[in-house]
Amino acid sequence: MTVILRDKASLRAWRAALPLGKRLGFVPTMGALHEGHISLMHQAREAADVVIASIFVNPLQFGPNEDLSRYPRPIEADIAKLEAAGVDALFLPTVEDMYPTGASTLVEESMVSGPLCGAMRPGHFTGVTTVVLKLFNMVQPHVAVFGQKDAQQCAVIERMVRDFDVPVEIRRGPIVREADGLALSSRNIYLSPEDRAAAPLIHQSLRAVEAAYRGGEHDAARLAEVGKAVLAQSDRIRVQYWEVRDPESLGAITTVGARGALLAVAAHLGTTRLIDNLVIGAEV
Repeated sequence: MTVILRDKASLRAWRAALPLGKRLGFVPTMGALHEGHISLMHQAREAADVVIASIFVNPLQFGPNEDLSRYPRPIEADIAKLEAAGVDALFLPTVEDMYPTGASTLVEESMVSGPLCGAMRPGHFTGVTTVVLKLFNMVQPHVAVFGQKDAQQCAVIERMVRDFDVPVEIRRGPIVREADGLALSSRNIYLSPEDRAAAPLIHQSLRAVEAAYRGGEHDAARLAEVGKAVLAQSDRIRVQYWEVRDPESLGAITTVGARGALLAVAAHLGTTRLIDNLVIGAEV
């Protein structure tokens, strides 16, 4: 049975009652859980003795014209999935609990948060780093697991943990995909049947670039053009960015060298924004 902790006081009491020496794994989420999230729970279980998840739709990481109000919140179904996965506890705070009246401190990472989604969603990663640091302080986990699908988010959190000496080990869980390659996302439910049929081209564009790289093409700009050409097959896909980046700093590169590269894409299908990525040439 998953213990439901609905405020900071109950979380503190639960955390204090854990036996000494037990390793605590943590998976923060915004809910609307799918198999990608559940795979992170299993990875946390492999790395820890006790696993806690959180569900909090964080208003700080949504822009004024984004989908905060309609973001899916199937909490009962989410709890059932966590129980089936053997998660020990769920932290389910309110906005008021996370951001009390008068709260005015934000956490801003200033390098890896700048390009890609950071350029398209101003303030988004400040919202992410602020809520994640708060959650780390509340939960006090030994290890936390984040999904590679949000590769830039992983990089930002890793940089924050390093820069602030936060005593949490960060692990990345691999992307979980549908049979046709579409990365699992809570936002996939917004796709119309026509947009869903076109969506696998996003992953196909990444694989096409990987194949071109393996075939000897290392020029970053030409590789990106290969990816964009795949997405151009459908007029339903509006590319926001298709980039070949340094896998650690996320800085621009001209050639894929020994460090490899992160292939990163963001695109709109209808009103739904999807992201995906693939590492080539080296491990992140």
